[in-house]
Amino acid sequence: MRFDYQRRLAASILKVGVNRVYISPDPKEQENILDAITRDGVRALIRRNVIQKRPERGVSRGRARHRAAQRAKGRRRGHGSREGALNARTPRKARWIGLIRSMRRHLRELKAQGRIDVRTYRRFYAQSKGGMFKSKAHLDQQLRAAGVLREGVAK
Repeated sequence: MRFDYQRRLAASILKVGVNRVYISPDPKEQENILDAITRDGVRALIRRNVIQKRPERGVSRGRARHRAAQRAKGRRRGHGSREGALNARTPRKARWIGLIRSMRRHLRELKAQGRIDVRTYRRFYAQSKGGMFKSKAHLDQQLRAAGVLREGVAK
């Protein structure tokens, strides 16, 4: 049986599209549904749950959440997933800023602890600025190699 008219009325009453109107397939209710040709008749069927509003269909976020969790762990970041060159992803300047600030902070701490003197601090500060060290570990290695790093001195 076709309930196109009732479906259209119900859609209008429920303020949804016709595809979101559920009409019960119960054979005992078929006659009642066909008899409902007024808005009041359809409202009565809605109150009795013979006609219902289906839930909205959406796109599940489950897969997206799983992917985000994997990325947080460092997965899914290989060459095939990358868009943009290295400099576009982390600009050279941003990398440099991160490196130089950490080296300067380290030098300041060493000076405050009394592990290096002011002249050494100035010399290695200038060398850091010139790009002589590729990391904080490299800076430490060079300080040890130069024999200017005193061990465990604290003021």
